Amino acid sequence: MAKKIVVVGSGHAGAQFCASVIESKEDVQLVLVGDEAHLPYQRPPLSKTYLKDPQPEAALLRAASFYSDNNTALQLASKAVDIDRQGKTIGLASGERLAYDCLVLAMGTRARTLPLFEGGYDNVFTLRTLDDAQRLRGRLQAAQNVLVIGGGFIGLEIAATSAQLGKAVTLLEAAPRLLGRSSSPEISSYLLEKHRATGVDIRLQTAADRIDVADNSVQGVWVGEDYLPADMVIVGIGAVPNDELARQAGLECDNGVVVDAYMRTSDPDILAIGDCTAFPSAALGRRIRLESVQNANDQARCAALTVAGKPQAYAALPWFWSDQGAVRIQIAGVPEQDHKRVVRGDPAQDKFSVLYFKGDILTSAESINSAADHIAARKLITLGTAITPAQAADAGVPLKDLMNKPA
Repeated sequence: MAKKIVVVGSGHAGAQFCASVIESKEDVQLVLVGDEAHLPYQRPPLSKTYLKDPQPEAALLRAASFYSDNNTALQLASKAVDIDRQGKTIGLASGERLAYDCLVLAMGTRARTLPLFEGGYDNVFTLRTLDDAQRLRGRLQAAQNVLVIGGGFIGLEIAATSAQLGKAVTLLEAAPRLLGRSSSPEISSYLLEKHRATGVDIRLQTAADRIDVADNSVQGVWVGEDYLPADMVIVGIGAVPNDELARQAGLECDNGVVVDAYMRTSDPDILAIGDCTAFPSAALGRRIRLESVQNANDQARCAALTVAGKPQAYAALPWFWSDQGAVRIQIAGVPEQDHKRVVRGDPAQDKFSVLYFKGDILTSAESINSAADHIAARKLITLGTAITPAQAADAGVPLKDLMNKPA
């Protein structure tokens, strides 16, 4: 009898899990539950090309026929509201209950909000989904003054896209530097200069004090005595894991659904994957939560192996990218600010990398317009190859050539 697997969440993680199980040829019946009405789609372009291009839909991860041809039922526009662990069923907002042998939680995250902008205003936006992007894009076409709150990746990508569209963009960041929690000071300084050069007015250590509202729209904000007009406001200050369903079911949660190295939760019949999970990082020696397509896809593959009875501990190297105008940032590993940093290349040439070392072991790398460095760094980190910081800093020697070179 086919094993019934219910997957909650139709983002990258949920879709990849279904694909991996299908590829394994296991005798299963899959049900993919998603609260969005859309088929699973590519999310990274939403803050970049999708906002500029007139295409009506985002690119699908797989065609509808892929699911129907492979014994995978889609229940879209369906919200999961409770889990009965003893009865092994999951309840939907419609009142329907789905039985499962194995439940996979791939619920992703939601945008963090600011109380100052939580009035349901017509021109205040966050960006996590295709529906968010469609609403934002529609308003962006007619807007002139765009206010972005938050100097993280989403905020910077939207600011860059808006500037490319000829908008007057102001970005407010409460911290002393951009990407303060996720990148080096060298990368922060470089991006600050590049965004300002395109006309983005970036104000660090700055937050809006008051808002000016008329007709349910924010007309502008006050920063001290300064008034900043705004045709639209985009709040990009991070994300919160969607772990409420797991918490209500009594599963262990701590900044996400807690899983082991095989993606198993505190209930052996329930797995969790992707942005909503807090998982043990062997490299860092602690539990972390990551928000990236790579992590979502790789955890989905790991969970599929667990379900198939072929468990392999999750050990994928994290990597990530961000396109901001003419700048591509690629990150390998998880940057640790207490590790030694060396700069490889010249930021003035718009092509360089910041490499992190613990002794003679490369632990992570941030690359600007340097795909070759990024690819080589991923291999060096994965292999644990010993190279000295001085060797790696020599931009005259390709980083890939150091793989077999004595330290």
